[in-house]
Amino acid sequence: MQETSTPKPDETLAAIESAIYTMLAVRDEQRPWSLHELQLEIGHPLRTEDALRSLQGKGLVHRCGEFAWATRAALTTEEIVL
Repeated sequence: MQETSTPKPDETLAAIESAIYTMLAVRDEQRPWSLHELQLEIGHPLRTEDALRSLQGKGLVHRCGEFAWATRAALTTEEIVL
């Protein structure tokens, strides 16, 4: 019988941060995303909010009200990596 492992909360948060970062900084169309749009894409409303706060604290996301977008630092980092 195969065991399934449940991801640890930190691993899940890191995966959600990565997904949000990709949506905000990597896609061809940089634009503000509403919190609701991000929550629909991610599928975990509370974890989406936690991930956005974490990304904002790291200087990768700007927020104004219900909207979030990639910072210049995030966009520059993406150019260097690619």
